[in-house]
Amino acid sequence: MGNPKDYTVGWICAIPTEYTAAQTFLDEKHEGPDYVSPKDTNDYTLGKMGKHNVVIAVLPNGEYGISSAASTARDMLHSFPNVRIGLMVGVGGGAPSLKHDIRLGDIVISTPGDGNGGIFQYDFGKTMQDQSFRPTGFLDQPPTVLRTACTGLKAQYEREGHRLEESINSILQGNQKLLKYRRPDPSSDKLYHSRVVHPKDQADCTACGDNPSNLVLRPNRTKDQENPAIHYGLIASANQVMKDASIRDKLAAEKDILCFEMEAAGLVNHFPCLVIRGICDYSDSHKNKEWQGYAAMAAAAYAKDLLCRIPPTEVEAERKINDILSSG
Repeated sequence: MGNPKDYTVGWICAIPTEYTAAQTFLDEKHEGPDYVSPKDTNDYTLGKMGKHNVVIAVLPNGEYGISSAASTARDMLHSFPNVRIGLMVGVGGGAPSLKHDIRLGDIVISTPGDGNGGIFQYDFGKTMQDQSFRPTGFLDQPPTVLRTACTGLKAQYEREGHRLEESINSILQGNQKLLKYRRPDPSSDKLYHSRVVHPKDQADCTACGDNPSNLVLRPNRTKDQENPAIHYGLIASANQVMKDASIRDKLAAEKDILCFEMEAAGLVNHFPCLVIRGICDYSDSHKNKEWQGYAAMAAAAYAKDLLCRIPPTEVEAERKINDILSSG
């Protein structure tokens, strides 16, 4: 059985699709823990990724949002007291713009800048009342060891290119059970103009159509452009799903937001971590789950590359997250 004291990297997922994707990138899978803290109801997967012992947890089925993520992280730290760095890995909604050519399947990394820590928590209720976006608190930036590894990995990718697509394909090859995790046909990546709202009584976007006047026309990526693309910047987090394109565009323009999600704001001040999101939709009314599996795989593939850049001695040199929290 796995000894909880052997695990130094904590990895949190929000939904089962993300949990499955994370497990597929383990180089070794260990038996479950021989002990967890009383009242800890998390489900754990233990294993080795690169040279690191990693504990992966998922939020309870059907539970989402900031408080649930915080609870999952808290229980993990009680049961795995030697965790020193954290990762929040999964899917999110993109905020494409003229400045940021974000496509489905791309990856967004929470990156500090302009006085923010990489995650922007906003109050959606106040937004609806007076159309101004208000941060609800200061959020910490990721640990230095993770930010440094991001810089190193970015330089490596710029010099050599990445092999994320190859890594995903090698895992999925011949595995019929993971069909939904393959990259969908690029023709299904459709970005509608903000004024085009999905009919509430329609399950898919057939009624929205392929009329060029409804779609933002974007050139196909060339062979010289890497796919998936990786974007570094600010991720917006709140307890409600962002599915209004006009609000998406307003917040993206005001704060240079690249991605929207629902859990990170509940983690970063109590579970120092880097947030990695694969883009599965465009944070608008045209939501579907067709790209969810692949987006989860893309995020997990990047997270593994990141961990493989960090020597275990650097992680061991980090303070335990529990010690950081207890010291205030």
